[in-house]
Amino acid sequence: QVQLAESGGGLVQAGGSLRLSCAASTLTLRRYSTVWFRQAPGKEREFVAGIGPIGGRSDLVDSVKGRFTIFRDNTKSVAYLQMDSLKPEDTAVYVCAVVYGRESPPRAREEYTYWGHGTQVTVSS
Repeated sequence: QVQLAESGGGLVQAGGSLRLSCAASTLTLRRYSTVWFRQAPGKEREFVAGIGPIGGRSDLVDSVKGRFTIFRDNTKSVAYLQMDSLKPEDTAVYVCAVVYGRESPPRAREEYTYWGHGTQVTVSS
């Protein structure tokens, strides 16, 4: 009943930008912690960025601080990940996930109840 649909991935060269979106159905996204994970070949899925419910905190993994921004359009129930100054190391499948509530978005995968299918981001040198 709950679906998360990611979009915005693609192929870019190093230094370029992409904006990923995560559209949620059948829920009020502003009441959820909303996060992005990514998984590169041969690596485990890792937390990238998250934003808590209204009044909550945002969080970014150190490797993307200063380059990525997470934000939410509460009227449309869509979350975004703005990615600037992309590096080849950012190449991965990016996946959106949500869990109800929480002041700060958890970083652990097992905390999340709903997952999208992912969108591929490829950054060339």
